[in-house]
Amino acid sequence: MPKLVALYIRHTLIGFGAAVGFVALLFWFNVANLWHLVTHDPLGPLAAFLLVMFNGIVFSGVQFGIAIMRLGARDDDAPRGPRQAEAVLVPVAARPARRRP
Repeated sequence: MPKLVALYIRHTLIGFGAAVGFVALLFWFNVANLWHLVTHDPLGPLAAFLLVMFNGIVFSGVQFGIAIMRLGARDDDAPRGPRQAEAVLVPVAARPARRRP
């Protein structure tokens, strides 16, 4: 399996895991009375599944985007390329300009 496909699958699963945790926290803290709505409605399990699915799509997309953007980052901050000498400022005496007649 190509490395990019493995990266995609791994981070998609991480995103869906985060979505499951997020929806579980929504139910645990009963945000907007979701726990009551899901447990007392015949279509409650479908609603819970759709919450996990749609949040999973969003979270996995964000997770994969972060993973792709971090591919080019280096761990060290060492400058690259030839060293350049630092400019040294030397004061120079300036004479006033002559007036033109």
